[in-house]
Amino acid sequence: MRYSRFGVTTLIILISSIAGQAQTPAAAQKYFQQGVKNFAEGNLGVAFENYSRAIEISSRLDSRKQPSSDLLQANSLTSSEAERVTVIDPFTAVAYTNRGIVRLRQHDVDGAIADFNAAIRISPRLAEAYLGRGMALRAKGDQEKAMADLDRALAIKDRLIEAYIDRADLRMEKDIEGAIKDLNQALEINPRVAEIHYLLGYVSLSKKELSDAIAHFDRAIELKPEMASSHQGRGTARMGLRDFDGAIEDFTRALELNPEMPTSYMNRGLALLMKHQDVLAQKDFDECLALSPSLKAELEKRIKLAKELRSTEP
Repeated sequence: MRYSRFGVTTLIILISSIAGQAQTPAAAQKYFQQGVKNFAEGNLGVAFENYSRAIEISSRLDSRKQPSSDLLQANSLTSSEAERVTVIDPFTAVAYTNRGIVRLRQHDVDGAIADFNAAIRISPRLAEAYLGRGMALRAKGDQEKAMADLDRALAIKDRLIEAYIDRADLRMEKDIEGAIKDLNQALEINPRVAEIHYLLGYVSLSKKELSDAIAHFDRAIELKPEMASSHQGRGTARMGLRDFDGAIEDFTRALELNPEMPTSYMNRGLALLMKHQDVLAQKDFDECLALSPSLKAELEKRIKLAKELRSTEP
């Protein structure tokens, strides 16, 4: 079981810079760059306000004015959609895209989709906006539309590595060969992206190739030591090889990096159970269920299996 979250396997990169056009006010560009800086520092609320100001300044609303028909055609907007926009600036589309990414990180999925939609209406060939909307749609459970948006992003920008990675993650359960193809394409673009090796680790896990899985997770951890899910993945592979001490070490590290990973508590508890440390195991099982009560049936099944395996040991 992979730990799926916004931003663990999902890779969406903020657009860090864009050249403003002649009509783009300097103040809008200033707020945009402040948004980039605050996002990088984890100040999501401030970044949201920065992008909101950039959007407000670069697309003033005035019901008395409309853009020219040439401008409407260039941006694929209808008159009704652009009725109150006096300047349709591609800069604004990028600001909407970045604000959508901020909202996605804040778990405001509907707000993120609204921002990505606005970006696409203004600049229909902005690949990052389709990438962001695809991930937001996935978060809402609409995998078909999410896949369509990722396909569209790659049709526009065929070296958008984040889209290959996110599409591979989306394909993992039903189209493992398609996922491998996407990951290999991503490797050709940049082999130093941890998320590629993380997902390849889970591909190997799904094929029961545990040593290969560990090698992929090792590489992911080398590239991004703070990615908790890679430690969890390596711990799962070590469990399969009955390296319970190594597994406990990995699950513990995963939980240090992200204490809200119920499957890490479950798996560490199972490893502890195999080492006859039942009291510590039960504490982990309790933590697992406190975070995710829906795992109760699966946990009970795994505990039963672990005890059966333990009873057969010499």
